[in-house]
Amino acid sequence: MLGCVIHGQGDLRVQELPVPEPGPGQALVAVRYGGVCGSDLHYWRHGAVGDFRLREPMVLGHEVAGTVVSYGPGAGGPAPGTAVAVHPATPCGTCPECADGRRNVCRDTRYLGSAARFPHVQGGFAARVAVPAAQVRPLPAGLDLRRAALAEPLAVALHAVRRAGDVAGRHLLVTGAGPIGCLVVAAARAADAARVTVTDLVPRGLRYASAAGADTVVRADDPADPGWPSEADVAVEASGVADGLGTCLRLVRRGGVVVQLGMLPAGRSPFAGNLVVSREIELRGAFRFDTEFDGALRLLAAEPVFDELVSAVVPVADAEAAFALAADRARSCKVLLDFGVPQVGQEGLGKVVGSR
Repeated sequence: MLGCVIHGQGDLRVQELPVPEPGPGQALVAVRYGGVCGSDLHYWRHGAVGDFRLREPMVLGHEVAGTVVSYGPGAGGPAPGTAVAVHPATPCGTCPECADGRRNVCRDTRYLGSAARFPHVQGGFAARVAVPAAQVRPLPAGLDLRRAALAEPLAVALHAVRRAGDVAGRHLLVTGAGPIGCLVVAAARAADAARVTVTDLVPRGLRYASAAGADTVVRADDPADPGWPSEADVAVEASGVADGLGTCLRLVRRGGVVVQLGMLPAGRSPFAGNLVVSREIELRGAFRFDTEFDGALRLLAAEPVFDELVSAVVPVADAEAAFALAADRARSCKVLLDFGVPQVGQEGLGKVVGSR
C-alpha cells in the first residue's frame, strides 16, 4: 500500500508500506481521506512541531476517515464496511491528568503522527491503518467521509472555544484565518457567540472565515481597516505567531479571556505580559481535545457549510504537491489527501480534484 512518510526536514516520501494486520484490541481501517494539518506542514518544512522534533521516519497524518475492514483478537465495534472517523489520541488513563478528566494533556498519550514521544507514533496517512478499536467512531447519518475528515481539527476548535468559557452572547476575536481559525469561527457560532471578528494577512483566508460565519474580517496589516473592534469579550489566538497573541491581549476587554491555540515557534516568544497583569486578562492554553471529537462529528453532520472549507482533494501519490498547496494560504484552506486512488503498481494516479 502507499503511505506518506516524513524522513526529515523537506524530505517527504510517498512510499510502499506493508499492509498492517490488526493486533489484539485493534481495528483495521481503510483510509479514504486524510486532512493535511499545520503540524504535518511543520514536520515537512522544519522537521519539528514546536519542541517535538523528528528523530526517525514517521508516517504523517492524524485527520483521517475511512471504512472498517476487520478487527484483531478481542476487538469489536462498527461492522466491517461502516464509514468511520478515527480519534487520533490514546491517553494512558492512569496519570494525574487523566484522573482529573483532562485526558487531552495526558503526559503519556499516544497521538497519531506525532513525534512527541520516541519511538514516534506512526500516523494515519496510509491506505490501511491499525488503531485501537476504541478510537473508531461511526459517522452520524448524513455525514460523508469527505466532510468527516474535518472532525479532528473541528474538535480542536471546539475545545478552544470551550476553554474560553461561556461565549454565548459575546464578541469573539480570532487572530488567524487558517483552517483552524475558520473552524474556531464555526465552533463559536455553534456556541451562540453574538459576534465573531477575524483578523489575518491573507485575503483568501479572510474569505474562508466569512464562509465559516465570521461577521467581520480585518486585514491584520491595515491599522485603518474599519473592521477593527474597540474591544472583544474573548479572543482566540489561532495564527501561531507572537504578533497574533499581542493583538489578542491588546483588544480583549479588561478581565477578558485569551485562549492561545496556535502553536508558537520553539523557544521563547515575546508577548505583552504587563497587559495580563494590569488588565487582569486570563491567558489560557488549548491543546488538542478529548470528548469534543464526538461533538465535532455531530456538528459536521448538521452543517454542510463545512464543505466550503475543503479547498482541494489530492491523490496521495501527489502528496508533495498537496503539501505545497496546503502551505500556500493564498491558494488553499483545508487540503485533503485521497487514498481511494489506484495503489502500488498501478498507473493513472489522477489530478487534483475538488479545487476551490
